[in-house]
Amino acid sequence: MEIEVQGLKINYLDSGDTARPVVLFLHGWGAPVSTYALLTDYLSQSFRVIAPNLPGFGGSDEPKTDWTVDDYTDFVLEFTKSLGLSEVILMCHSFGGRISIKLLSRPEQPLTVKKAVFLDAAGIRPRRGMKYYFRVYTYKLGKKLASVPLIARLCPGLVEKVKKRSGSADYRNASPRMRAVMVRCIEEDLTAYLPKIHASTLLIWGENDTATPLSDGQKMEALIPDAGLVTLHGAGHFGFLERWPQCQRVLDSFLS
Repeated sequence: MEIEVQGLKINYLDSGDTARPVVLFLHGWGAPVSTYALLTDYLSQSFRVIAPNLPGFGGSDEPKTDWTVDDYTDFVLEFTKSLGLSEVILMCHSFGGRISIKLLSRPEQPLTVKKAVFLDAAGIRPRRGMKYYFRVYTYKLGKKLASVPLIARLCPGLVEKVKKRSGSADYRNASPRMRAVMVRCIEEDLTAYLPKIHASTLLIWGENDTATPLSDGQKMEALIPDAGLVTLHGAGHFGFLERWPQCQRVLDSFLS
């Protein structure tokens, strides 16, 4: 389905009986709603599932400016208002966790969240190793050299080449606009917002997740007042797909 929100054309999933409670699902970076078909199809049997392809993903228009997490949060609230939603169960994965943390911690907002489910959610700034800083400073050096007219003529496209070598796969695959958005979003540490979340929160985490490590989930469990953590042994960043039968049982128990 398609809707216009804040002047942007947004593709979204609306599945299940409209008379049932609503699960609002927010996807991860670079993983459009279709990636989560196993999860959304299952939830649609008992809930109405609404899942927007966030601006810049899954065929939805890119933001017109370099958005922050707060901008995405404002968008989600406007999106739910446009659909006439007032009460939801909030579920998120990876990047969707950043938006969920901001949304759940806002003192006054029109959307009531009955429960929340975080699947390998992002939001805590990772510890940086030497390899990361080497990539960052390599990029900065390349950008500075590219500003020198002689080097710019001899090595056209230098900055773009350095970007491709030094950035993550998500960064390399993103458009210039979404690269800027990504940098602004991932650099914000949302740890301080976690104690402000008052919704009952289920955390489901892959034991071997390297994108958002299990330690992030453990920290969220410690800081969110009403939170519980379930670890999916041997699973990675999409642990709920790798260990679906276990995840399904946990969801059934929490959402029933």
